[in-house]
Amino acid sequence: MAVSQSTFRSALAHRDYRWLASAFVISNIGSWAYNVALIVWVFETTESAAWVGATSLARFLPSLFFSAYGGVLAERFERRNLVVLLNGTSALTHVLLGITVAVDGPIVVALVLAAVSTMQGTVYEPAIVALTPQIVGESDLAAANSLNGMIDNGAVVVGPAVGAGLLVLFAPPVALLVNAATFVYAAFATSRVRTRSHPTDVTEGGKGPLAQMMVGVKALAESQLARALAGFSIVASFFYGTDTVLLVVLSDEKLGTGPTGFGYLLAALGVGGVLAGPFVNRLAASPRLGTVIGIGLAAYTVPTALMIFVDEPVIGFLLQVVRGAGTLVVDVLAITAMQRTLPQELVSRVFGVFISLVLAAISLGALLTPILLDVFGLTTTLLIFGVGPVAIMLLGISRLLIINRIGSERLADLAGRISVLEVAPLFASLARGSLELLASAATEVAVPKGTEIVTEGEDADAMYLIISGVVEVTARRQGTDQQVHVVDLGPGDYFGEIGLLESAPRNASCTAASDCQLFRIDGEAFTQAVQAAPQTGFLDRARHREAQTHRLVDRTRSKATTPGAND
Repeated sequence: MAVSQSTFRSALAHRDYRWLASAFVISNIGSWAYNVALIVWVFETTESAAWVGATSLARFLPSLFFSAYGGVLAERFERRNLVVLLNGTSALTHVLLGITVAVDGPIVVALVLAAVSTMQGTVYEPAIVALTPQIVGESDLAAANSLNGMIDNGAVVVGPAVGAGLLVLFAPPVALLVNAATFVYAAFATSRVRTRSHPTDVTEGGKGPLAQMMVGVKALAESQLARALAGFSIVASFFYGTDTVLLVVLSDEKLGTGPTGFGYLLAALGVGGVLAGPFVNRLAASPRLGTVIGIGLAAYTVPTALMIFVDEPVIGFLLQVVRGAGTLVVDVLAITAMQRTLPQELVSRVFGVFISLVLAAISLGALLTPILLDVFGLTTTLLIFGVGPVAIMLLGISRLLIINRIGSERLADLAGRISVLEVAPLFASLARGSLELLASAATEVAVPKGTEIVTEGEDADAMYLIISGVVEVTARRQGTDQQVHVVDLGPGDYFGEIGLLESAPRNASCTAASDCQLFRIDGEAFTQAVQAAPQTGFLDRARHREAQTHRLVDRTRSKATTPGAND
């Protein structure tokens, strides 16, 4: 997904966002480095895969049990101050963790501190997500989200490599204290943010988060396609959990790179994901989505079995790159397909349940791997984790066929709308997944001649694309209530998106000059589609359109002329 530097500059033009993004970069890299350092220290101290599994459980189980409450806490307290506090307490936690490791303290104490750190993160992340739109506004939110995504992807590559590098040069306590320092910087950076939020009660009349999650459980259970998609992503998550233990042992016993090599193998997974990223949108348009997901899962797991025959670190690294690409295909396509098919009002709750299941699968993988290593040894465990998923896919072939069938039917239903949307200049460069989201949200409406479709000064709640007919755009003349003609719009033209992009009232009125057929796209669906996959062309065209529209309407109001340009 390419985003231009000019697009990033629009987000980075916000002073508060620059501080927030810098904190996000530094703390993310530090956290990935800490993950590597902690696991390596535990393995070197205990020489036990079971303790490595326990370390992974200490990092993932708190997210499983407390993530339902993290978002609620992020809403109930002022977010900027909450983020500063969480960074400060995280720094203290990691100082204590570094001291514990430095004095060879009890591993149980270290794992408790790791669990506390994870609990802090369950509140920190939703607070950052919620604070971002308040800082950059709707018009720059897509660019900010894209930049945040790039930071996440980059941290997965850079962080483990930094952790491994620190372990080569220094002892594990240094890497842990470096992570504490990143939180100190993050606390300072977020303290510079001036934007403030207002605490709110988001429990829907007293309903707790678990009660709200049951709505998501029901929606997931009732959707055959969502169940199938979630199932494959959860299977992939289970094998990520096995990686948190298996890659440490693999690096030490098979590749000869010691426990520290775990960081480089983890970084290789991130490299694979980054390399596969640009191709995933094309794969998302496949009518055989189930087949693509199955191939992605095989690409993630089969190289694990191939590691039986590998003792060269470079070959091991390259196989992890392939695995990283495979897991990205599974996760992104499954998640995107669920976003497309679920009712928009249920997406957040279903994904709350889905994330909990993912965390449970990761935890289960980390729990079972030491047991299998102890019972069967490394070679057989590699074979089980490499071939087992292929057997699962063969047993679940009907699920893949369901995904193919429903996906093909859905694409066929949307084909007509997509063909109309993709020729509109605004949407010409939008990713296929975003076009499908827009097409599924588009409602065809018949508008009789003389009907006022949007009214100047009203809140923007939708945008429209003209299928047939003519729509007249008018605006109040400056200093009067007189409506003056701005432009006539015809088939292929669109209007109403400016108010959605700017979160501003309508700047002109649009009236059917003849009987019209329109696509109406709800504002929330439009915003979600744009933010799901912001593209350079879309964002640049949208900003050009905004500037052009404002100039045209302002000129019309002041001169009462009829320029020959678009709305």
